Amino acid sequence: MKDIDAILADPALAHGYWGVVIRSLKSDDTLYSLNARKLMMPASNMKIVTLAAAAERLGWNYTYDTWVFGTGPIANGVLDGDLLIIGFGDPAIGTIDDVADRLFANWAERLKSAGVRTITGRVIGDDNAFDDAELGFGWSWDDLPDDYAAGVSALQFNENMARVTVAPGPAAGASAAVSIAPAYTGLTIDGAITTVAEGAAASVSARRLPGRSTLELRGSVALGGAPRVLTVSVDNPTLFFVSTLRAALIAHGIEVRGPAVDVDELPNPPAHPGTPPLIAYTSPRLSVLATRLMKNSQNQYAETFLKTMGAATGTPTAAAGRAAVQTTLQAWGVQAADLIQRDGSGLSRYDYVTPEALATILVHVYRDDRLRGPFEATLPIAGRDGSLANRMKGTPAEGNARAKTGSMSNVRGLSGYVTTADGEPLVFSIIANNFDAPPETITKTADAIVVRLAQFRR
Repeated sequence: MKDIDAILADPALAHGYWGVVIRSLKSDDTLYSLNARKLMMPASNMKIVTLAAAAERLGWNYTYDTWVFGTGPIANGVLDGDLLIIGFGDPAIGTIDDVADRLFANWAERLKSAGVRTITGRVIGDDNAFDDAELGFGWSWDDLPDDYAAGVSALQFNENMARVTVAPGPAAGASAAVSIAPAYTGLTIDGAITTVAEGAAASVSARRLPGRSTLELRGSVALGGAPRVLTVSVDNPTLFFVSTLRAALIAHGIEVRGPAVDVDELPNPPAHPGTPPLIAYTSPRLSVLATRLMKNSQNQYAETFLKTMGAATGTPTAAAGRAAVQTTLQAWGVQAADLIQRDGSGLSRYDYVTPEALATILVHVYRDDRLRGPFEATLPIAGRDGSLANRMKGTPAEGNARAKTGSMSNVRGLSGYVTTADGEPLVFSIIANNFDAPPETITKTADAIVVRLAQFRR
């Protein structure tokens, strides 16, 4: 493995800090180790930690329920009361184009079949299956407008994000045209974006303070240029859900006389009806949801899984989820000193983990027949899909290496599995911190190590 030393000896990497562990899954030999027990920021490699523990504690067949109740009697086509939606954290409703439209249209038809043509009250979202701390511990405030920093709720729609489109105005100096989709996000746009001359440099930035629904947009777009699209987080996922549902019911012929509201806004929230739900919706299994989590590095799913693990212990908080993760992984041989977890996704810069801990988790998963297959299926494949779709193409690692990427300012991570040229399965964890080289240089270095492993022969 001297070749890896040579790769890391590049002068461009001199100011950065690297942690690398490579272990044989056949013999359990450690083939290479550099700073293996040093704590490092993992970025999205933290999702390996969260998913492995969730698979163990919840099971790959775990599903999320969403229930729809009427709080009053139904007679002559009228529900004399509120429509109460109780969520338990399903992160996937509305993820794929038109799924929410079809789902909510189906719900409207099911309500009609139950005799509901008019709802005299409100559409209430009950998100109390989780606590109200929507954001991860230590998230940077200037990340919060972006979709990757969307908070979590027990009721979630469209991954709690929206798309803002900024199009140039009719002439230089004119205001840009701003639109947001889907509707009913609850966001108020405060836009100050001007149209500049054709071909001029342009940029658009977004800002939203914690707990605020005002999205500030600043910058410029070039005359005649393509619209700029930003993906942004919403402030209140629960209200986003029920507002969208209310509009869909109306669009499908059900009169709704009351507003859409978050149960937390009500001084006297309705009691649980104690009757069977009018609608009971079940999410895809955890194994399916985990594919979106890992291949697309979806932070919201990771934070949802973390809180779900807490809820399974009776305390629906991220802190309880972290305790559940720690208990699980210590039983696998991960030392307490090797993992400092503050969120589920790795967005927090307070997260620290050693490459040794990540390798230990990956080894345990590989050797557990209950965990291995579905977990491996979630990982991006080099040169083929997910966050590795365009990496290591045309090398022995293409179609071979399966690994979770990680990326944030001055942090890169790549941990997973690869098979050598003579058929030996390896586990690897590669993390870089505190570098001043261009990020693409760090990425290419990690890829070069994995390619070398794919070429390796005893």
